[in-house]
Amino acid sequence: MTNTESASKIDSALLIDPAAATALVDRVWETEIVPALIEYIAIPNKSPMFDADWEAHGHMERAVELISNWCRGRPVPGLTLEIIRLEGRTPLIYMEVPGTGEDTVLLYGHLDKQPEMAGWREDLAPWKPVLEGDKLYGRGGADDGYAAFASLTALQVLADQGVPHARCVILIEASEESGSPDLPAYIEHLGERLGTPSLVVCLDSGCGDYERLWGTTSLRGMAAGDLRVEMLAEGVHSGDASGIVPDSWRVLARVLARLEDVESGRVLPAAFHAEIPSGRVAEAGAAAEILGDAVPGKYPFLDGVCPIDAPLEELVLNRTWRPALSVTGAEGLPALADAGNVCRPFTAVKLSLRLPPTVDGDVATLELKRLLEADPPYGARVTFEPEAAASGWDAPPTAAWLGDAVQRASRTFFGPAAGAMGEGGTIPFMAMLGDAFPEAQFLITGVLGPKSNAHGPNEFLHLPTGRRLTSSVASVLADHLVRDSG
Repeated sequence: MTNTESASKIDSALLIDPAAATALVDRVWETEIVPALIEYIAIPNKSPMFDADWEAHGHMERAVELISNWCRGRPVPGLTLEIIRLEGRTPLIYMEVPGTGEDTVLLYGHLDKQPEMAGWREDLAPWKPVLEGDKLYGRGGADDGYAAFASLTALQVLADQGVPHARCVILIEASEESGSPDLPAYIEHLGERLGTPSLVVCLDSGCGDYERLWGTTSLRGMAAGDLRVEMLAEGVHSGDASGIVPDSWRVLARVLARLEDVESGRVLPAAFHAEIPSGRVAEAGAAAEILGDAVPGKYPFLDGVCPIDAPLEELVLNRTWRPALSVTGAEGLPALADAGNVCRPFTAVKLSLRLPPTVDGDVATLELKRLLEADPPYGARVTFEPEAAASGWDAPPTAAWLGDAVQRASRTFFGPAAGAMGEGGTIPFMAMLGDAFPEAQFLITGVLGPKSNAHGPNEFLHLPTGRRLTSSVASVLADHLVRDSG
């Protein structure tokens, strides 16, 4: 059967009524999801990496109970929910919805959050939900507390219209923002209960704009950790020591120069690069054509500040397929008001090295440690302590049925045709699933669009996109069941 014939068969199958789906989704979002998200945003359930005493503080438990109680009340026939707790690990919400046939769809999201971050607008705060027009501000609503609510509402749409779907398994984890260290243990614990998914739907990604449905085709990996340069046993008078004692900041800069070209920002060692597939290059060009100046324009540059000087398609590839270094924290530097004339004993920084999707995160982290610690200048004590290593992910070729289904959903519920491109962030679960289920298809999408600012200040959830995405997921689930019919 040709692709055209396959698409025709899907078009003639029993699909959802778009008007009825939109009406139900809009009502549930307005009256049930948004109020639940407002409660959820107010909970400071930071991921374990940022709250070592998360269990004692009880915030994660509050979030788990809030989401679980909401989900249990859904009018989805056959829904079962279990909160699984493995000793010493964050909890996992596991849900099953029976379906037609032997197939399985896996839907994924997480409920843990990034830390507060400075710089919030005066009337906003990370744990203060604020509804302003089409935006719901606060930490975690878009990244991605909405995922459990949207997944079950999509299934509610199908139940409401009597549209069949495959068996669905929904996983909502609580350690994703720490690199998903607890998830492999849960996957092993669940074993055969997961089945063998032929479709994975992940709602933890981004969108190039709010005008269409976006699919994520790749994710970068990450090598992160703390680089520390120690020079002295204690601080000393800078007037006495400067010129004899090398400044720890300058030594740290010399060490980092092994990794990054200070002029261009290009990561230097070949070990952290990968060949970019020609299809992904073409995809980046198409995304750049859709987004235009919004590629750099979505970032809050100060007046007069410019992005890296490169063609738009190269900027897309920079953030999706090329390694890049960010310094995300520092120690050993007093606040400006407290800084005396002292040669400081040490400087330490937290590094986040984003890696191409096909570079092994563990191997890259070991190479990063070797590179930074070798032959320290002046015999300084230079240490790199890895904190997180994650491999990226490159999607398998998209099946004709899924490509058709995504385009149909975008045109039906958004208007324009769907878009696709890689994302610069990391979702460790995708690499795990790609290895475990190599035959599966993936719909990786989300609501993190321009200026939504996940991980940063003023994070918001664009509510119309959340609603349209929910309906789109329902549509794709309906198409999935009949993909081989006829």
